[in-house]
Formats: sequence, structure tokens, C-alpha cells
Amino acid sequence: MIKVDLKNRIKVIKLIISDVDGVLTDGSINISSDGSESKSFSVEDGAGIAIARFADLPVAFISGRYSETTKIRLAELKVPHIFQGHLNKNNPFNELLDIYQVEPEEVAYIGDGLIDLPVMEQCGVKVAPPDSHHLVFEIADYITRKEGGKGALREMIEWILHGQGLYESALRKMREAVYLKNTIKNQDKSCNNAPTN
Repeated sequence: MIKVDLKNRIKVIKLIISDVDGVLTDGSINISSDGSESKSFSVEDGAGIAIARFADLPVAFISGRYSETTKIRLAELKVPHIFQGHLNKNNPFNELLDIYQVEPEEVAYIGDGLIDLPVMEQCGVKVAPPDSHHLVFEIADYITRKEGGKGALREMIEWILHGQGLYESALRKMREAVYLKNTIKNQDKSCNNAPTN
């Protein structure tokens, strides 16, 4: 059962900020002999970001390390604000507060490492994947069942939206949007393939 204090903190969340390596990925970085890099991302987290968008709950990212792979993936997910290469995450955190006009207590943050702590300590809700550093566990309000890179972010987003009573309506909007889009596409294909006299 969620404590009353935490329930109240969840209800005022207006922005989710996530770390990348260890949350959106499992923390592994594959580097080939030619220097090219690859990472694995879960489609579950992409679905979570989409659900948050339909609930008008923005998701932003702050990473201590720059990665072109991360840039490509988050652009694909239409995430507007991504800060990379910031070992000190306070500056991008404060910039995001200005961008979204929110207070720290209106932010939920998910992170797994020591460099996440200074920002996490300021946020209203703190979430950690199950393979996080033990000091992150000590301040976490919620520890996801899913590991980083395997749906931890989606679990966190759904947990927040359930706590705000917005999950069902956001999911319904997403289903309607996807269904409507696919229906229009199929109708267009039918019209294009229709025989002409």
C-alpha cells in the first residue's frame, strides 16, 4: 500500500525526468573495433513515453554521457528535451524546471547511479531500478520490478499515472489515436486500390 504522503506527492507530479544508461538501457555499452557504438532499448519504455504523452505528462532525459545512439532513439520517440554529457546534472535539471515551469517537488526522477543522487534528492518522487546503487535505494520512494533497459521507465510512468488516476484515460486516448490512424491508412489504401472504370 502506498503511504498517504507519497500518494499526495504523486498527485502533483507534472514532469518525469529519467537517466539514460541503467534506466533506458541495462547500462551496457557495446563498442566495435571501428569505434562505433550500440545499445539496446526496450520497446516497453517507448510505449510508456507514448502513454505519458497522452496524459500530458512530459518526459525528459539527463545523461552523464553523450551517445549518438541515445540521440537517435529519443528523437524517434519524439522526446523534445535531452541533455547529454552532464556529469553534474543540476544545471540541466534547473533548465528543465524553467522550461516546464515546475517546482522540484512536482518532478519525479528515475535514476540508478551516484551522479543521480544530487538531483533525485530535490525531487518530489524518487524511483530506482532494482539494480541501482545502494545509496540510491536509500532515498527511493519506489523500486521498479523491471530492470533498466527492460521496461523500468514504463513501469514508473504507469505507476505515476495510476497514482494520479490518469492511466485509463491516457491508454484510451492512445488506443483511439492508433486505431484511428490505422483505419484512415487502410481506407486510403482501399481507395487507391479500388478499380476505376
